[in-house]
Amino acid sequence: YIMILYDTLNKMTVTQLKDTKDMIDVIVKNKVKSELKVGSEVYIVQKTKKTPGVIKKIMQSRCLVKMRDMTYRVPMSMLELRVA
Repeated sequence: YIMILYDTLNKMTVTQLKDTKDMIDVIVKNKVKSELKVGSEVYIVQKTKKTPGVIKKIMQSRCLVKMRDMTYRVPMSMLELRVA
C-alpha cells in the first residue's frame, strides 16, 4: 500500500503535492480537534521532550493547558493525547 501511494505521489506535480499537503494538514487538524476534550490528559510535544498537562479550555486553534501549576496557551498541533 505504501509503495502504491509513493508511486502516485511521485507522479504528481509540485502544485498538486502542495495541494495534497494542505488537504492532509486540514484533515489532521480536524481529527486532533475532534479528539481533544476539556479535561483530557495530553502531552505538549516539543522537539526534545513531552510535558504532561490537562486541557482546561478549547479555543479556535489553541487550548489552555494546565501543567505544573501554570496554564499555557498551546497550539493544538503541539498536543498529543496521553494513552493510559
